[in-house]
Amino acid sequence: MPGVLWSSTPGAPLVLMGHGGGLHKRTPAQVARARALVTGFGFSVVAIDAPGHGDRRRSARDERARAELGAAMAAGSTDRVRAVSAAYGAALAEQAVPEWQAVLDALQRLPEIGDAPIGYGGGISLGTAIGIPLVAAEPRIRAAIFGAGFVVSEPLLAAARLVRVPVQFLLPWDDEHVDRASALELFDAFGTSEKTLHANPGDHRTIQWHGLDDQFLARHLAPH
Repeated sequence: MPGVLWSSTPGAPLVLMGHGGGLHKRTPAQVARARALVTGFGFSVVAIDAPGHGDRRRSARDERARAELGAAMAAGSTDRVRAVSAAYGAALAEQAVPEWQAVLDALQRLPEIGDAPIGYGGGISLGTAIGIPLVAAEPRIRAAIFGAGFVVSEPLLAAARLVRVPVQFLLPWDDEHVDRASALELFDAFGTSEKTLHANPGDHRTIQWHGLDDQFLARHLAPH
């Protein structure tokens, strides 16, 4: 899995960072987020390309899903966009969760990482479609930031019910293809009582976030 590690001081908390659909591990926004976490909080940050994204070869499944999604968007078929996105996101998560776990295994063998506290730093859209099943399956993750912008399906809701760590959930209030009612249903499904929701106007692709709890990961990843 092609990836990048921005490292801080040895033993610093490690943040796993997802990316949006169609993007990759080194977009300008991704690098800026990683830099802020490393220089502002002293974290280490790791990002990998999701299956079929960035430096990874696209499979026939990837090409087919992208073509179907493009056709549905061109036709203005919101129902078809949701159906294709949900199915493709679930397939990517099934592949990406064990990949992320393998990355964690490898990083923990590095002396500068070791048993550092681990958090999931989100990435709305695809970063959440993969991140929720990952956090549900991975007991090493202590806290997570997710965001709406991806189609909410029953498998994603089922995974959310298994999340027991503190969650910060970011909600773009005016998303074109993800209605806010389904995003609120996803927030309600998280199985943790320690969860907060932050909404800003805008679509997930263009939103500018204001007023976030920037200390969320720092609080929950501090040494016990």
